[in-house]
Amino acid sequence: MIRPIVFSSLLAALPLTMLASAAAQADAAADYAEHCAACHGEDRLGGTGPALIPETLGRVRGIDQVIAQGRVSTQMEGFSDRLSPQAIAALVEYVTAPLGHRPDWDAARIADSREMNPDYQPADSPVFAADPLNITLVVETGDHHVSVLDGDSFEVLDRFATPFAVHGGPKFSPDGRFVYIMSRDGWVQKYDIWSLSEVGRIRAALNSRNIAISPDGQRIAVANYLPESLTILDADLNPVGLIETRVKDRPSRVSAVYQAPQRHSFVLALKDAPEIWEVGTTDLAIRRIPINEPLDDFFFSPDYRQLIGANRDGDKGVVIDLDDGHKVAELPLPGMPHLGSGITWQRDGRRVMATPHLGEGVISVIDMQDWSLVGQIKTAGPGFFLRGHASSPYVWADVFFGPHKDQMHVIDKETLEIVRTLAPFPGRTFAHSEFTRDGSHVLVSLWEDEGAVVVYDAKTLQEVKRLPMRKPSGKYNVWNKITFEDGTSH
Repeated sequence: MIRPIVFSSLLAALPLTMLASAAAQADAAADYAEHCAACHGEDRLGGTGPALIPETLGRVRGIDQVIAQGRVSTQMEGFSDRLSPQAIAALVEYVTAPLGHRPDWDAARIADSREMNPDYQPADSPVFAADPLNITLVVETGDHHVSVLDGDSFEVLDRFATPFAVHGGPKFSPDGRFVYIMSRDGWVQKYDIWSLSEVGRIRAALNSRNIAISPDGQRIAVANYLPESLTILDADLNPVGLIETRVKDRPSRVSAVYQAPQRHSFVLALKDAPEIWEVGTTDLAIRRIPINEPLDDFFFSPDYRQLIGANRDGDKGVVIDLDDGHKVAELPLPGMPHLGSGITWQRDGRRVMATPHLGEGVISVIDMQDWSLVGQIKTAGPGFFLRGHASSPYVWADVFFGPHKDQMHVIDKETLEIVRTLAPFPGRTFAHSEFTRDGSHVLVSLWEDEGAVVVYDAKTLQEVKRLPMRKPSGKYNVWNKITFEDGTSH
């Protein structure tokens, strides 16, 4: 420690702002050690609480309020009675600053993080009377929980806590019994829908993007930003592989990993390298496909032979044939297409795909036989999610960004015309729809902290029920996900 009496002349020469900043950082470090380290780790990499580093916190807002007031339904207590507003502000700056060293998370630390629920008891059959394949999970980001809904009665069967900041869609085992849920700071949680009980969890990385599950349900792949890697787990959350993603000796973050069921492989989008990786789900053999530029946010043809990716500039889509690795076509998709939310359906005897755009208010519809642009549907603003169902003549499209975020468009699949715009909550975000197993009902989120899931009749478009929720975001129907229903993203 520097002793002011020795370096008094040096300190006197420093600007007062630098002295104040150094003092604030020192105080923040001390406050972190006293109040935060026990739960979030002395290295800020997490413990019983989430990691407090920029890669994990991302765009999380209101950190000062969480420190001051705590977080409802979690172990996070408030510190406004012990820390001044100035101290809290300094602590926010401290936890959102990059670490002074590159953190490591190797295979041994992954294995050591595995925590299985000692109270878990598997059931021979579901402990509820509802159709287990018509269960819909609702991710509530407001207090980091998931609600388990009966898709027929819309009764909440269970509500369980998740790791901090669930990211990417949950993935179901092929029989629909188990679900794997991943958090932004790399935790993977396994939950038994039949028993309505958590099975366990493991930390696969420090910052992760999404997960995919193999067709036989025996491998779970975790795409990671930090460290740059793909973590492979077995169905019981044991680590079986850690693949570093390096191209020409340079690491690349993994933007996303996808299951290609017919190919028995995982397909990786690399954030920082002009390659696509295909990894065998059984032998973990790696096939590397060179491309002209990095591609993100993949979409696939139903047979998983063609991959459609968006380029970094967000002004086009590129179609790659995964069998021979060659580019098939370029698609005119300006305005940052969100291919991860793309869906397909049959129109006039031909299969089409549709994608919203993050940068402008259009939905592009593409013919998947000749890759021509069928048309663009003008919307009230940029959207984020699309949903449809084989039994429904409609596509549901939100307007997630901008002044019309309270609108949900219902679009005719044949005419590509907007037939209805729903806006039951003026000025509040109304987004992300999901159909029930038979397509008879659609669930939409009032995406607010004091929010709700609104249930609509899919034919009449009339509201039939509201369920209060804490900032419900994604909703995931078991049947639609395990059957790769055309109207849901994969």
